[in-house]
Amino acid sequence: MQNLAPIALFVYNRPKHTERTIKFLQQNNLAAESKLFIFSDGAKTKQDEEKVAEVRAIINKIDGFKSVRVIERKTNSGLANSVIAGVTQLINDYGKVIVFEDDLVTSPHTLTYFNEGLTRYANEDKVMHIGAYMYPLKHDELPETFFYRAATSWGWATWARAWKNFEPDIDTLIKQFDGKKKSAFAIDNTMNFWKQMQEFKSGKNNSWAIRWYASIFLKGGLTLNPSQSLVNNIGHDGTGVHSGINDIYNVIINPKPITEFPAVIEENPAAYQTIKNFLSNRKGNLWERIKRFVKEKMNKS
Repeated sequence: MQNLAPIALFVYNRPKHTERTIKFLQQNNLAAESKLFIFSDGAKTKQDEEKVAEVRAIINKIDGFKSVRVIERKTNSGLANSVIAGVTQLINDYGKVIVFEDDLVTSPHTLTYFNEGLTRYANEDKVMHIGAYMYPLKHDELPETFFYRAATSWGWATWARAWKNFEPDIDTLIKQFDGKKKSAFAIDNTMNFWKQMQEFKSGKNNSWAIRWYASIFLKGGLTLNPSQSLVNNIGHDGTGVHSGINDIYNVIINPKPITEFPAVIEENPAAYQTIKNFLSNRKGNLWERIKRFVKEKMNKS
């Protein structure tokens, strides 16, 4: 496979997570042929300086890729600004990019999936994003891959033609939504995507991902996804910027390579309904919700 996409890896102050993320990336079939760019954000506080230094000691000794370039920020940009700047830089240089953060473990076939998808749909304007994570669905009832409206951020890829539509201004995005669009955006009100938009506007989160999904949605774009996840997030232990302690989204990674891609460029109705059902029931019954709440409170105390 020629002309592979560069990999952007964003790291901060979690040395153990970073080590695991890199270890699994190194085991990917296309790692040795891929260029890796690691963006290391500067410490936000004095307390973070030691952990940031530990992470930088790890990333400056990496091998197993075609090339490795480490970009160390002297000051703290924050995750959202780091991702937007890093993705834009690589998109400008290479026309496409594969993106990971420092808390993701991958299948050996994840890079292959991304690069095959990037090549296959390079000229399909409606396809704007490729995701590698998928909720723990009953995947045997779905095709191996499918198109869907929402963009997942735990391992993803895109092209310059799509990224040019990224709108960072929340007010510009919000004013384009009416009631019908809000419901469709939130998967028939089963997911808190619209709430995330409102929380960004009020300063309660600083998510690049919700603005990217909104940008795709408002352009009528689609995202390519596997029915069984090729990535698992190991950051739901309270160490992440936006992740609490949670196992709802924990998955078993697909050990097999992806061999089938959709020929028809439209949202898969069965996949949409399956995802909607999962989101509607993901928190379980009242007793399960109480147990999870208590567990999270105990871990935070």
